[in-house]
Amino acid sequence: MKKTMFLFGLTALFGFPGLCLAEDEQTSRKAVDTLDEVVVSATKTEEKRKDISSFVIVVDEMDIEESPAKTLGELLANEPGIDWRTRGDYGGARGEIPIRGMSGDATQVRVNGVTINSPSFGSADVSKIPLNSIARIEIVEGSGSVLYGSGAMGGTVNIITKRPEREETNLKASAGFGSQSTYGLAAEQGMFAIGDFGYYLTANRYRTLGFRSNSDLSHNDASLNLVLDKGDILNVSLYGDYIYRDFGLPGVQPPAGTQSYYINGTEFFNSESASLLNRGRDNDAHGVLNIDSKPTDWVDLKFRGDYTYMDGYNYDRWNFNGTGARTWVTNKVLGLEGDVNFKPFEGANLLVGSEYKHYTWENKNTELDSFGADVPGSTSETSARLHTLGIYGEAQYRPSKYIKGVAGVRHEDHSEFGTEDLPRFGLIVNPLESTAIKFNYGKHFRAPTPNDLFWPAGPYTKGNPDLKPETGWHFDAGVEQELFDNRVFLSLTYFNWNLNDKILWAPDSNWVWTPQNIDKAKANGLEVGTKIGPFYDVTLALDYTYTDAEEENQYVTRRATYTPEHLFRGNLTYWAPFGLTATATVRYVGDRYFYGTDKTTTDPVSTLDPYVTMDLRLEQRFFENWLLSLEGNNLFNKSYDTFFGSFSDPTTGQTSSGKYPGAGRSVFLRATYEF
Repeated sequence: MKKTMFLFGLTALFGFPGLCLAEDEQTSRKAVDTLDEVVVSATKTEEKRKDISSFVIVVDEMDIEESPAKTLGELLANEPGIDWRTRGDYGGARGEIPIRGMSGDATQVRVNGVTINSPSFGSADVSKIPLNSIARIEIVEGSGSVLYGSGAMGGTVNIITKRPEREETNLKASAGFGSQSTYGLAAEQGMFAIGDFGYYLTANRYRTLGFRSNSDLSHNDASLNLVLDKGDILNVSLYGDYIYRDFGLPGVQPPAGTQSYYINGTEFFNSESASLLNRGRDNDAHGVLNIDSKPTDWVDLKFRGDYTYMDGYNYDRWNFNGTGARTWVTNKVLGLEGDVNFKPFEGANLLVGSEYKHYTWENKNTELDSFGADVPGSTSETSARLHTLGIYGEAQYRPSKYIKGVAGVRHEDHSEFGTEDLPRFGLIVNPLESTAIKFNYGKHFRAPTPNDLFWPAGPYTKGNPDLKPETGWHFDAGVEQELFDNRVFLSLTYFNWNLNDKILWAPDSNWVWTPQNIDKAKANGLEVGTKIGPFYDVTLALDYTYTDAEEENQYVTRRATYTPEHLFRGNLTYWAPFGLTATATVRYVGDRYFYGTDKTTTDPVSTLDPYVTMDLRLEQRFFENWLLSLEGNNLFNKSYDTFFGSFSDPTTGQTSSGKYPGAGRSVFLRATYEF
């Protein structure tokens, strides 16, 4: 009965043209992808896609608005080559986007040029980034170390936030609520206020109790983009954002039959969550100044200065006796970058630049007693500083319309481990205007994080100042093809990479967990993407990735941990002539192996089963300025798991392997006013 009433309500709200304002003309749509689309991230210069040797995924503002995704990870999940990994999809779970079978710390994520990867972890938590501030996303797959330095091994995600538009005043406000006691408020406003000076402001508040005990999240963020636009001669933007998050850390779901457990009258776990007390908190702020000047047609000057502040707090209590710890990790990063792009003659392009970063890392730890109170005199503090300097250059030359070559190199100087030299080569062949055949080959690297290097020594963990960087080579080759007046876009890519001196935290001879350069990794795979439309008010996207990834240690070579061999996504969008937009997204994730700490076996100790989810978004426009949207995630309420962890039951004295469960069905209804 409830399902019938729910479906009837959907039909009433979104299905009858008579309830909404009819539109004389259907919504206009561009072709889904074209080889003439201009991309900046791949070369740090404006280039058409057919002139870029890298394979690029572009997501524009309309793609974001029509998607049922709640987070950046969900939005990009299962695009060609892209995985999305969380620990259970609960509110505060870190979201990472590994690319081409590499780990999440091999993907560099940037917002308006500033890297948002955590210096402590190496990876970027993409669940923090609000979608309503984003105007465009460019994902460059493959090694980006020449232009972007450490961590840009699997790919680089460049997020470009919204800017004011001339002769327009943008205003949008929305409020929504949904299952799991979730509500969200959002607002954005932008305009050119005085002459060439404009601004764009966004703000969000989001709260949810989550789908199991201690999986709640409280999220608040704000961003401001100030712009001085005098055309080619001078374009200045000053962007800043602030993000505050407070969330529960529920851990794995305990084995079936687990009962609630108390210490000193406080409940520590129950049948849903391995921890009812553990909490996390993030305070992040970024500021970036970008200055771009093109005084002549043959030279382009760019400068960027940025500052990052990240403060992470963890409150941990342990089941075996109730004791625990409070930990603060603070990162401060100052970055400076400048480059010059020359065009000395027709068909030639030379980019030269330099980037400097200074890191300050601070760790503070306080022990807790069995009642959760601070242990007097137990506070310890550690701090460290390091810096990097990268000098790079990249040359491009197109002798004819049929072929173009790219060659670049970066010299990186790191204060802790020394230097790395990173070459890259690319080739583009255009036998037809609608065809681009691409080849890339380059070296990549990832520097150890301050956590890896400087984590204070204790009875169970310690850092390792003698670590070397991860290094390797990345090759890809493929074709991009337009058909039917740019209404069909096809891409097919083969990739192959290897990695040496992989950094892993593992127990040493004294069973103290410490990072070590002990493993190798390699992979090859295939990415297939098809985007069709718009035809008859419909667009369709089908993406498939096959990844054969292996990890190698001193004992065995085996299939890589947590890496699915098969990823698939289908995305269908329909625009009705009466203002309705409907988008359905289906994702398939293959099985993922887990070996625990055993390095001697090729058989997994456990496996995460494959799963399929379906999301749906319906949006109806009323009276030009009002929008009503309904988002449904995991509509069929499929059960799935995303990660492994351990669970210790003090009542039995046993430690078992547990899983982080994915979220079940959820719905969210939103009303929006835009002007």
